[in-house]
Amino acid sequence: MKSLLFYSTVISFFLMSFLPPSAVKPVRIFDGKTFKGWSGDTINTWHIENGMLVGGSTEKTVPHNDFLVTTRTYANFIMKLKVKLTGSEGFINSGIQFRSKRLTNPAHEMEGYQADWGEGYWASLYDESRRNKTLIKPDSVQILKWIKINDWNDYEIRAEKRRIRLYINGNQTVDYTEPDTSIPQSGLIGFQIHGGGKAKVYFKDIFLEELSE
Repeated sequence: MKSLLFYSTVISFFLMSFLPPSAVKPVRIFDGKTFKGWSGDTINTWHIENGMLVGGSTEKTVPHNDFLVTTRTYANFIMKLKVKLTGSEGFINSGIQFRSKRLTNPAHEMEGYQADWGEGYWASLYDESRRNKTLIKPDSVQILKWIKINDWNDYEIRAEKRRIRLYINGNQTVDYTEPDTSIPQSGLIGFQIHGGGKAKVYFKDIFLEELSE
């Protein structure tokens, strides 16, 4: 009986070693009440309103890009959240930085991938302050059928090794594999309000599921 139990244990361990990598249970990375785990201009640019992270202003022009950033880095993950962008004048734009870093000159900027959000950039992948270009974007006609302008949208980011996929309201908009092996595949996550417009962005229900290497 003991031998049978021993061999069963060995076989179970052997089979488990061939299972696909497991994921950590999704967790909220914003508690809805405090800026714990985040850093940024929480006096003039970012505040908490009814359980939401809110950035920018529709009363005055946002002077420059600004980011609310996690205090820890992430590499492979699935991130799901809701986003709403409103604005009345100027360049109305926002985005979600990931695998990114803070810059020092200027200190309010970030460098890295951005899941973009705004007219002409809806649910596209931009390379902020590095290659300074859209890496890949969805069809401009199709995306307008999927998004809700001035309303809440479900955004999903899947970053797995060198592959990045973006989804909006359940529809895939981007499938990109990074060809440049010098580009870092881990870093900070940040929420952006773009400068140059009277704009306000809202984020809520922010869940992140880390994936094993």
